[in-house]
Amino acid sequence: MKTNMEDIDKLIKDTLTQEEAKFYDELDEQNVFEMLGGLFQGKNRWIMYLMNFMTLVFFGLFIYCTIQFFDTANTNELIKWSVGGIICLLAVSMLKMFAWLQMDKNAIIREIKRLELQVSSLASKN
Repeated sequence: MKTNMEDIDKLIKDTLTQEEAKFYDELDEQNVFEMLGGLFQGKNRWIMYLMNFMTLVFFGLFIYCTIQFFDTANTNELIKWSVGGIICLLAVSMLKMFAWLQMDKNAIIREIKRLELQVSSLASKN
């Protein structure tokens, strides 16, 4: 499968101009760290900075709730601090889920661009 994909890539690069071939190379698959770096580029990078800041805030609140949970002896306060800790962990989980969905969205957009480039190169070849 890998050699077939490499043959298709070579065929596509042969039909592209030098500028289009450079763009096609930039659309190659990324590893996880490159995808994480891609979150902080573009028009919406400010929202990712905000989400990471809020993740740190909620994690700090979770640590505070955990410390208070172990310092109290009253059952009602134990319940309150544990619910607060659970809510903070849910918030952190949701914010991380948002980041992973953004990474997936960026990967899908990159693949769509690759397909558009392949279709345009095949259309110009015919």
